[in-house]
Amino acid sequence: MLVQKIHHVAYRCKDALQTARWYEQHLDMKLVLCIAEDTVPSTGEADPYMHIFIDAGQGNILAFFELPTQPEMGRDPNTPVWTQHLALEVGSMDELLAAKQRLQNAGIEPRPRTADWSWSTTP
Repeated sequence: MLVQKIHHVAYRCKDALQTARWYEQHLDMKLVLCIAEDTVPSTGEADPYMHIFIDAGQGNILAFFELPTQPEMGRDPNTPVWTQHLALEVGSMDELLAAKQRLQNAGIEPRPRTADWSWSTTP
C-alpha cells in the first residue's frame, strides 16, 4: 500500500466553535464539516463529542475534537514544548510577512525559528 495523501490530522481542542473561528479569522481557513455524536462510532462507547474539519488548502484538512465530558486536556510533561507544533506553508515571503503582521495585530506574538516563523497560541 502506498499512501496517496493524508486525509486529515486531528487534535483536541477546548471549544470547537472558538477554534474554527480562530483559524478562519487569523489564517483564512474555512470550516467545512462538523460532526456531533453521542457515541464513538468505532467502539460504541458513550462519549459525546464535536468533530470539526477545517480546510487547510490543496486537499489538506485540519481536524479537531471537542470532548466536553472528558477531563481537561494537558500537555505531555515528558515532551518539550518546542517539539509539538503545526507547520503551515504559504505561497511567498510576502504572504508570510502579511500573516505575521495580522497575527501581531491580533496580539499573537510570533516566535522566530531558523528559516521560518512559528506562532505560539492556544486556539
